[in-house]
Amino acid sequence: MADDQEKTEEPTSKKIDDARKDGNVPRSMDFSGLFTLFVAILAFLILFDFMSEHMQNLFRHIFTYIKTGFEQKDLVDLVFIISREFLLIVIPLATIVAIAGVLGTVAQIGFLFTAKPLIPDFKKLDPIKGLGNLFSMKKFIEAIKTTLKSFISLGIGFFFFWVFIKELPTVELFGLTDQLKWLKDKALVIALAMLLVTFVFALADLLIVRFQYFKNLKMSKQEVKDEMKNMDGDPLIKQQIRQRQMQMSKKRMMSEVPSADVVVTNPTHYAVAIRYKEGLDNAPTVIAKGMNDVAMKIKEIARENGVHILQNPPLARSLYKEVELDQPIPEQLYQAVAEVLAYVYKMNK
Repeated sequence: MADDQEKTEEPTSKKIDDARKDGNVPRSMDFSGLFTLFVAILAFLILFDFMSEHMQNLFRHIFTYIKTGFEQKDLVDLVFIISREFLLIVIPLATIVAIAGVLGTVAQIGFLFTAKPLIPDFKKLDPIKGLGNLFSMKKFIEAIKTTLKSFISLGIGFFFFWVFIKELPTVELFGLTDQLKWLKDKALVIALAMLLVTFVFALADLLIVRFQYFKNLKMSKQEVKDEMKNMDGDPLIKQQIRQRQMQMSKKRMMSEVPSADVVVTNPTHYAVAIRYKEGLDNAPTVIAKGMNDVAMKIKEIARENGVHILQNPPLARSLYKEVELDQPIPEQLYQAVAEVLAYVYKMNK
């Protein structure tokens, strides 16, 4: 019994689907960040000329007003120009980055919309359970990962900042266009370094998240059995349904025996009732059949209703094995059945 309760079985597809409907999916925030950073770098390179042009326009207007001076009435125009140029610089890149963030999540889990996580769950207010989650292994791994990532990123950023700051005395002699180009090159170097660091952490995070996700969804053998039972139905109930269906089918079959023309028997083991009504049946049809007790019941009903009973063991066995209920007899049995029916019709006359 203890083995049945140990969660040793891999989660079934139904368990994974149910977790997905609840909003429980293996989502790595680092992987989404990696994808977003990669798209942001590409977008920055593509939009750099556009952004550089508007940045120069922004500084040009500001310097123009500084040199010529401006009155209070010019303040509105200056604010409008600064706002316009700033939005033209920021919005395209910000929009692309926002879309990349969404796509980074969709790439991991596919499109998913569920409002279930928004439903209040008062179990989450349990302070004891909250403390348990706070000091769980998952939180410990997250803390180590965040600390490492922060220190490594800070160290790399500080290293490049220290190297680049030595070039500032030379860069301040450049024109605005060259300064922006220098800024672009240095930003690209830092971005690529951060991209490499993010890639390493994203890969590790993705593997850890998926491992923990499927580990948490593991099932005990009893849970697998219960799920199969719920999906397929209780075997006892299914057996009862089959028994009732067989009883109803048997009852309906017995009700057809009085309309038969003849019952062919073995004489004790098999009994097959045949009907042939011109205009109703295209060929002689088996309307009831059975073995042993069922065969005895068919013969009993046939006697009560004056249906002829004819002993023909080979034909009875062939009809029982080869012909299903309410099905016409096959062509290879036409001759034998025709002889039986001819005999019955002769007896009736």
